[in-house]
Amino acid sequence: MRIYDGKSVFGGIAIGRIHVYKKGEQQVSRRRIEDADVELCRYEEAKAEAIRQLAELHDKALREIGEANAAIFEMHQIMLDDEDYNGSVENIVRSQMVNAEYAVATTGDNFSQMFAAMEDDYMRERAADVKDISERLIAALSGQEHGHAATEEPSIIVADDLAPSETVQLDKNLVLSFVTAQGSTNSHTAILARTMAIPALVSTSGLPLDDTVDGKMGIVDGTNGVFYVDPDEETLGAMRANQREEAEKQGLLLTLKGKENVTLDGQKLMLYANIGNIKDLATVLQNDAGGIGLFRSEFIYLEKDRFPTEEEQFQIYKQVAETMAGKRVIIRTLDIGADKQCDYFEMEKEENPALGCRAIRICLTRPEIFKTQLRALFRASAFGKIAIMYPMITSVSEVRRIKEIAEEVKEELREQGVLFGEPEQGVMIETPAAVMVSDMLAPEVDFFSIGTNDLTQYTLAIDRQNTKLDDFYDPHHPAVLRMISMVVENAHKAGIWAGICGELGADQTLTREFLAMGVDELSVSPGSILPIRKIVIETNVEEYRSKTRS
Repeated sequence: MRIYDGKSVFGGIAIGRIHVYKKGEQQVSRRRIEDADVELCRYEEAKAEAIRQLAELHDKALREIGEANAAIFEMHQIMLDDEDYNGSVENIVRSQMVNAEYAVATTGDNFSQMFAAMEDDYMRERAADVKDISERLIAALSGQEHGHAATEEPSIIVADDLAPSETVQLDKNLVLSFVTAQGSTNSHTAILARTMAIPALVSTSGLPLDDTVDGKMGIVDGTNGVFYVDPDEETLGAMRANQREEAEKQGLLLTLKGKENVTLDGQKLMLYANIGNIKDLATVLQNDAGGIGLFRSEFIYLEKDRFPTEEEQFQIYKQVAETMAGKRVIIRTLDIGADKQCDYFEMEKEENPALGCRAIRICLTRPEIFKTQLRALFRASAFGKIAIMYPMITSVSEVRRIKEIAEEVKEELREQGVLFGEPEQGVMIETPAAVMVSDMLAPEVDFFSIGTNDLTQYTLAIDRQNTKLDDFYDPHHPAVLRMISMVVENAHKAGIWAGICGELGADQTLTREFLAMGVDELSVSPGSILPIRKIVIETNVEEYRSKTRS
């Protein structure tokens, strides 16, 4: 038995045969050509074929894993039309009079190395995208099929890395799990794996990709980040028992559907779900969420190559409100910037985008974009219980300016005779500044929602996308927990409620602590709703307080 450690992308246990996936990377040779125009015509035909393939992949991803995750294939199509990339290919073909395959391979290597050397994690991850589109172009030029992980029986897919296009082509009925030697927990592939609910490990150290692994029995322990190859009978038996136990737990959790989130001593908690698009609504209802605590509206923008219109946004917000049938739906306004970029916003390059023009700062400096979204939100609020949440707030003056713009929008709608509602308006507390003035912010709004991801990042001065700092990134840091407690206390003094919508909200080791702090709402991934409900209804808050505070 051999054991390998990796970073978990999605929990659970998978047991089955291992299938080593080897990329069909073509060996590209440098060949002299006679006519550059003819060669570039070949290149254009191959590019058209690659774009056609990506359009098919986008449609497949859209059906299976939703708009947000399908967006990567639109981005790959845009990258294939990149002026710098195509200019490099053409220059190499014409100046060196060489074949298009060689020009694409060289350009791909150069651009990939350029991205990989960048300090920004988001840009570094684009290196894999450039490799993927270059391999696709070379395959189209040579008449071969771009990499595909074919397997005839349910298997654990093992690879050096998996590009998003390779992951989405997997037959989910035949994939038990995947384990990669490379990759990060924030990569597109990791996001797709979580959406597909496949136990998976990335960055698995020492992982061989040969016959010593291929075809062997394997176990992926996604919970503990361990990969067993050729396990002994004792380990196999223990893991199968864990698998059965996990299945039984899931069955028991289903008995909690329909129950209130009330502790043994009567404290109530609002338990909501985080979603990225309307395709997630089915899992929200399936897991019995009390509402939506975070609708990430930026995905509407990220999925397009232009600004979404007021009508497009209105129809999406209206559908969410109607589907949730009177349950609260908190929609976060545009949160573009930092690790989420849209080319058509034409943002200036920033040395430190996490501290730059992002989220509410874009909205307040480009009010025409903000007003379009607010019009759609106010109109949709007439069809359900919508609440609006503003991200990256640092001052009272920002909130007052937001309220002025909101009033301008409502006045415009009145004058035009357009139906609209009066949604609750709240702010995200995700900066130390917002925490320290939360007593001043509370009288201005209807609720607080604490974004613990950014709050931790800014409090600890650690880039949460930087995997090299994982050992230093501590969301349980006393400073972070004290800030959460302070925000809740200041909210209650002003008579408003306070919730948590960051990843920490789903941390079951802290659920009782949040109840003791008086947190009113937790917004988590749909799959975390029932496990947290179980903790809530089994907790006596006063008893917990007396034990932990003594």
